[in-house]
Amino acid sequence: QYTKEQAEEAVKLAIDVGYRLIDSAFIYANEVQVGRAINAKIADGKVKRDDIHYTGKLWLNNHAPERVRPALEKSLKDLGLAYMDVFLIHTPVEFKPGDDPFPKDANGKFIFHNTDIRDTWKAMEACKDAGLVRSIGVSNFNQKQLELILTAPGLKYKPVCNQVECHIYLNQAKMLEFCKSKDIVMVGYSVLGSSRAEGWVNQNTPQMLEDPVLNEIAKQNGRTAAQVAMRYLLQRGIVIIAKSFTPERIKQNFQVFDFELSCEDMKKLDGLSKNVRYFSLDGYV
Repeated sequence: QYTKEQAEEAVKLAIDVGYRLIDSAFIYANEVQVGRAINAKIADGKVKRDDIHYTGKLWLNNHAPERVRPALEKSLKDLGLAYMDVFLIHTPVEFKPGDDPFPKDANGKFIFHNTDIRDTWKAMEACKDAGLVRSIGVSNFNQKQLELILTAPGLKYKPVCNQVECHIYLNQAKMLEFCKSKDIVMVGYSVLGSSRAEGWVNQNTPQMLEDPVLNEIAKQNGRTAAQVAMRYLLQRGIVIIAKSFTPERIKQNFQVFDFELSCEDMKKLDGLSKNVRYFSLDGYV
């Protein structure tokens, strides 16, 4: 829905505002622009490289161990960075290894593959050892899939984080409890609900930021619904990723550190969780 140039400008503004976690991925097809924005801000002295926490992701066609490092190196080249701060396995689902990011058969169905995720993880560990990434983690993993890695023979580094869809309608209480028990950080995406991108997002889902309870709490606190939705996750110990291309919203979304929700507000927001997922993964199952 947005141009790559808009992504570049949004990252520049975000860094100026104070954001330091920049989350992207190979499949977003904007790593060149995101890297350009980061390097521009380093060049003009706004930040140092160590100030930026860049997260990238391994796409589904690159789970085969021999494809992991080349995929990471391709992203680093596009970004113009010497290393990533975090590199994630984008999903536990794997497509047929090869250069086609969305391989399909003659009937238009995705062609899946089944590399042992523990072998993929070993290749991720080797990338960390090579200094290409500081930390490694996963995304969209459930508890059993996380446990596969955590109990793998010869495990060298456990996942530092699991990035999952998380918001007031899907508060991921069980996943958060499990991650905390294993000292794994939970990172939430779609924390404001989601854009309505067709093909990716269930079009029948409710508009989260229009929720009456959320808006009443926002009104009482003198905040926007988005700020309250993010503060709710922060107070539960979740790292949040908020996507926006609108300058005013980028600034507003950063203003979540100077207020606190009451226990009563938190309980009300807990009660809104209804297992609603915005991202429809049916086509990948």
